[in-house]
Amino acid sequence: MPMNWQNELKAVTFDVFGTVVDWRSSIAREVNSLAEAKGFSVDGTEFASAWRALYQPAMSRVRSGELSFTRLDVLHRMNLDQVLEQFGIEELSEAEKQDLNRAWHRLSPWPDAVRGLTRIKNRFIVGSLSNGNVALIVNMAKHAGLPWDVVLGAEIAGHYKPQPEAYLKSAEVLDLEPRQCMLVAAHNSDLLAAAACGFKTAFVPRPTEYGPDQVTDQSPEADFDIVAEDFVELAVHLGC
Repeated sequence: MPMNWQNELKAVTFDVFGTVVDWRSSIAREVNSLAEAKGFSVDGTEFASAWRALYQPAMSRVRSGELSFTRLDVLHRMNLDQVLEQFGIEELSEAEKQDLNRAWHRLSPWPDAVRGLTRIKNRFIVGSLSNGNVALIVNMAKHAGLPWDVVLGAEIAGHYKPQPEAYLKSAEVLDLEPRQCMLVAAHNSDLLAAAACGFKTAFVPRPTEYGPDQVTDQSPEADFDIVAEDFVELAVHLGC
């Protein structure tokens, strides 16, 4: 990385679901535990994948204007009701459904995440730039030990990624120009959208985010500013 480029950078922001935390294994673990306690049978990984599959379609309804801006906790609950019906699960009380919906607040980080974030935080502002709502991201940070300086993204901007406002408003809140900000993500589409807004970009692959048969986002599909194996290597590239 050229020295002037490095000196210009002030904030390193992160996509969260899949990039920082392992949502699939975390949700599967909670679903399997609940199924054992309640006495019903379900494959937790299949349930997690089905629930996550409704994530983008739900946000698309907000992006299109069909729904007014709706925070992710609410969208997750709408999707949960649909997946419970899909799997034929009728054993849960309302309180249990609410608690399961908050499983997204309790996701576990990838093994390198906290160590890498902590190193990067020593030199740069580190923040989430996520479609997760503020309470979700803050609770997740407390659960997983994620050392955010700031929580940015959809609820702050009133728009879901990859809409430009999600990136541009996040930079504005920090009183920074987009070129002074970087997005780190395991998803090519997110990075391309951030780059189009003037952000620097770093690709960190998470080749098993969707399980052992994942075929997407195994490698960078554009000339991103940094490509790193994990957050610790990313910290090295950033001079941290």
